[in-house]
Amino acid sequence: MLKKFKTWYKNVFGSQREIAREEALGVKNHQVTIKGVSYFVAKAMFTDIPEMIEIERAVYAGKAPWDSTAFANELRRDKDRLYLVIRRNDQLLAFIGSTFDERTQDAHITNIAVLPDYQGRGLGRFLMNIMIKKARHLNYRTVSLEVRVSNRQAQELYRDLQFEQTGIKRGYYFGDHEDAADMVLDLPATAPAEVEE
Repeated sequence: MLKKFKTWYKNVFGSQREIAREEALGVKNHQVTIKGVSYFVAKAMFTDIPEMIEIERAVYAGKAPWDSTAFANELRRDKDRLYLVIRRNDQLLAFIGSTFDERTQDAHITNIAVLPDYQGRGLGRFLMNIMIKKARHLNYRTVSLEVRVSNRQAQELYRDLQFEQTGIKRGYYFGDHEDAADMVLDLPATAPAEVEE
């Protein structure tokens, strides 16, 4: 009953843009098949944070770039953030996070990580395609991200998705001060991304 009232209230008093944003950033938990294997996709919850940090540690040589407070702050901002997780047999295997900036019309990928044993199975590509599809749904101009200059595998994926390097941020990463490559996907100049759902 409350859900119906909220929907009615938004339809009467909310802007069409707010409704479109809520639809675009809404994700129902569901099963997906990626390269013939079944997975479970869901919006990230606070209870996922410890596993997200463990994935970061596995990916970044024992270091987690973000702590639980940083992730919690992101998950609280559900109006302009979207974090998704992929599970199989109740194990968190991959996650992605993005900010959706109405002012700049940019979806900025803040985090993406896949457990090393599950890399190369299409999980990262699947998650990136979801965020690209969400940005297209909102008629955004760009999807952007930073990637370590040493992370050639990720850069190859992003280039395959038609991202282009636009610059270098010197000493960007906390701790080792590695440089980051800025990469941007210009949405109007690309074909619609196909997403397996």
